Amino acid sequence: MVEALLVVGLAVAVFVGFNIGGSSTGVAFGPAVGSGTVSKATAAALMTVFALLGGWTVGREVIDTLGSDIVTTAFTLEISIGVLFFVGFALFLSNVAGVPASTSMTAVGAMAGLGLARGTLNWGEMGRIVTWWLVSPVLAFWVSAVVGRYYYPRLVEWFAVTQTEGSLVVLDRSGTLPRPELGPNTTPRELVGTLLVVGIGCYMAFSAGASNVANAVAPLYGSGDLEMSQAILLGGGAIGLGAFTIARRTMDTVGNDLTDLPLLAALVVAAVSSTIVTGLSALGVPASFVIIATMSIVGLGWGRATRTVTIADAREGDPPAVSVGALAAEADEAPTVGGDGGAPDATDAPPIGSEDRESIPDAEDLFEPATTARVIFLQNVVPGIATVASFLLFRFVPL
Repeated sequence: MVEALLVVGLAVAVFVGFNIGGSSTGVAFGPAVGSGTVSKATAAALMTVFALLGGWTVGREVIDTLGSDIVTTAFTLEISIGVLFFVGFALFLSNVAGVPASTSMTAVGAMAGLGLARGTLNWGEMGRIVTWWLVSPVLAFWVSAVVGRYYYPRLVEWFAVTQTEGSLVVLDRSGTLPRPELGPNTTPRELVGTLLVVGIGCYMAFSAGASNVANAVAPLYGSGDLEMSQAILLGGGAIGLGAFTIARRTMDTVGNDLTDLPLLAALVVAAVSSTIVTGLSALGVPASFVIIATMSIVGLGWGRATRTVTIADAREGDPPAVSVGALAAEADEAPTVGGDGGAPDATDAPPIGSEDRESIPDAEDLFEPATTARVIFLQNVVPGIATVASFLLFRFVPL
């Protein structure tokens, strides 16, 4: 009986990891896939490797937190299966809808439902986690706002790259040993830009593994049925399975349907969000990458829009009309990797306060309203489903 339950528990853990892979891969590699920088298969392979690496290194702290600190209830196989089932079911709903959801909030919600039902919720630990959930989006907003206000025009100038036809790198076989060299149409600038796009996607995959591997396996680790290394390998492998299958829909949503965000802006958001999530994972805090990234987008757009006025002008008059569409202000003249134009000539960025407010497009030019509303709705509903369902199960079913 115990062996049969363990098989069920492992299967449910794989199901959760499968759905995490479907959700997280779209967030990590959607911009790169949407710009044609990498294929979906390559994105899935990179996601698998770097998510496993993140779980194996930084993610151990998060597994400890979810497996033993949030609730004082002793995990059994039956309880572990119940918690993991509702995490996987809620994430499955979001993946069917083709949008990424917060896996960490969903997992914590399911465990909080267990703790509330049994009266064993560790309110101190929950308070610490919720505090960081409130602080981290604010931090992402302001870091991105500073980048948008003071550095974004210069970054556009540095990073503008045209994607050319043919292979980036080819092998020169004229010598004794084959040597890699740039493709026929490839410029050094294009190679560096493309490697940066892929590298930041890998960094996002690492941070996703650091935070999210625990969501699939922490209850089984907490019950003592899996050792730490076994749990990480199981969770990482399941995330890879989701990356190669169901993630294709979320990559399309993030890379093509949700936003026309310029690739440079997407990379800034990715770098800021991944750094915050990795730092929180090192502290043992399961972080919501989706919410942090959303606030980073808003902060970057706000900072870019406020370049139209100086701080002194803002104190004396009306504030500027702020729109996240400001991110696309230079996109036409300075395309990033995958764009149709060339690299612009080096020019000085316009001083703050001198930019024309009319050059900043409306938010509707950046976001698809219907898709954005669907994403925001599911980001809030999915963790709630897991919490309520877990509470009802453990409150009224003797497990």
